[in-house]
Amino acid sequence: MHTKTMEGLIGARTNMEMLNTPLRVYKEARLKNDTAMMERAMGYMGDFHEDAYEYKKEADEGMKQDAEETRKIAEKQREEMIQNRREEREEQQKKLEEERKENKGDQPVDTVEISEDGKVLLKENTQTAEAGPETDGVDLDAGAQARPKADLEPVFYSSAGEVKPTEDAGMKVSTSV
Repeated sequence: MHTKTMEGLIGARTNMEMLNTPLRVYKEARLKNDTAMMERAMGYMGDFHEDAYEYKKEADEGMKQDAEETRKIAEKQREEMIQNRREEREEQQKKLEEERKENKGDQPVDTVEISEDGKVLLKENTQTAEAGPETDGVDLDAGAQARPKADLEPVFYSSAGEVKPTEDAGMKVSTSV
């Protein structure tokens, strides 16, 4: 918090609290019909009131300065973050270019390897696809046995993950996600 802000807030609060004394004196003087004392009390009240507003203006000025300083700090932080991101992006681009240069002529950066199981499935799939239109590819059930899609019938899975034929499942269907 800026010094002007603190000084302004404390000064304004103090002067507003000090207004209570002349106000109390004014009320007592009014009950006694003492106009001279009432005028003096009003004078003091006016002075304290003016001082309170001067301190308020000082506090407002201090808060503006606080806001300006905060804005400058935030702007500076944003610029630093932008600069850091630019540097990181440049470093990443340099690394990518180096990797491309290293891998140029060798093998590509991304590679795909097919496992032995995948190769077997691919062979079975191509064999069943060539066999005829009734066997339109291969599908796997819970037992992980390959069989043509034409032979597949609807099945239900129990909560334990076991396959149940449609006759056993009945009309009840429950799903949980």
